[in-house]
Amino acid sequence: MTIMTCIFDAYGTLFDVAAAARLAAAEPGHEALAATWPKLAEDWRRKQLEYTWLRAVMGRHTDFWTVTQDGLDWALEAAGLSDPDLRERLLALYWELQAYPEVPAMLAALKAKGLATAILSNGSPDMLAGAVTSAGIGAFLDDTLSVESVGVFKPDARVYRLVTARFACTPESVLFVSSNGWDAAAASGFGFRTAWVNRAGAPMDRLPARPHHVLSDLTAIPDIARP
Repeated sequence: MTIMTCIFDAYGTLFDVAAAARLAAAEPGHEALAATWPKLAEDWRRKQLEYTWLRAVMGRHTDFWTVTQDGLDWALEAAGLSDPDLRERLLALYWELQAYPEVPAMLAALKAKGLATAILSNGSPDMLAGAVTSAGIGAFLDDTLSVESVGVFKPDARVYRLVTARFACTPESVLFVSSNGWDAAAASGFGFRTAWVNRAGAPMDRLPARPHHVLSDLTAIPDIARP
């Protein structure tokens, strides 16, 4: 079936989640972070995701900003960093994450083809609005969909149904793009065409479904989604 709608995960897919730690580490007064920021960024992201999965399993949903703070607190403690000012700076930068360099041109190409585009994210609406505005990509998006409208995190199928409800489409007409292999796999199982943006060259997750495409960045998305 022809792809009519392109849906993107936000954090790690369109927005560089390591940017907050990287930028903070380069600022005066954060010398302790400078030596450890890659590990802190990795731990922060890993715990952020783990807490979404665990809360979904436990039926104890909270907004993504809470798990983002909880993940950072774990990462800071693991790194032996207890500076409250550094914590606040990292959190502030998370609201202004940089988009990956290819994102604006890629989205513009999709819109030029007449395709609908949107974000589907664990992020809360206000966090996503801040990131979209900071990255300057709002003009290329038809909507920003948040799990907050269903009260459960990915990969629950209720999250993916937000797309088919919003765009009145079948799963087969959607290309879903994520930097998370498990997210792309779950979306494949739901019925979407999928692309996993595997920037780190990670192994394929052993799950019931697999992504249809594996990419190193987002540049090829307009070709994959060609009507």
